[in-house]
Amino acid sequence: MIEIGSVPALALQDIDGGAFAIQDHRGSRVLLYFLRAPSCAQCNAAVRSMTADRASFAADDVEVVIVVPTDAAEARVWRDKHKVPFTVVVGRDGTAHAEAGLLRKVFGAIQQSGSVLLDRQGVVRHTHIATNPGASYRKAEVAQAIASLT
Repeated sequence: MIEIGSVPALALQDIDGGAFAIQDHRGSRVLLYFLRAPSCAQCNAAVRSMTADRASFAADDVEVVIVVPTDAAEARVWRDKHKVPFTVVVGRDGTAHAEAGLLRKVFGAIQQSGSVLLDRQGVVRHTHIATNPGASYRKAEVAQAIASLT
């Protein structure tokens, strides 16, 4: 599980083919949103909410990265269908969700989702993990965490 105060080193891949290293984004704040599944209505609503708020994220120097627990081809179809304006990544070796400690709960049927906020040094400053996909993105909580960063 990704812990507050840790510096995660997830093996991620941009869905357009390149490696994505969180360490390469030091100097920017990064919000990782772990999508439960491309078909998850609540997760898609969360991404729409983040998309509507992208000017606020940009003003706060926060790069939003959506982490999808599928292969790159399926994630590209999802991104294009939903016109997602953010960087979309998948795990290079299995799912990034498992690597981050987001488990499959309820007899392995429900993938956990949630958000992780990194400061400019790549240190985790906020996490929220949910089994209920409707609770995976808490807009006010994320906004408060961003405001508390220096």
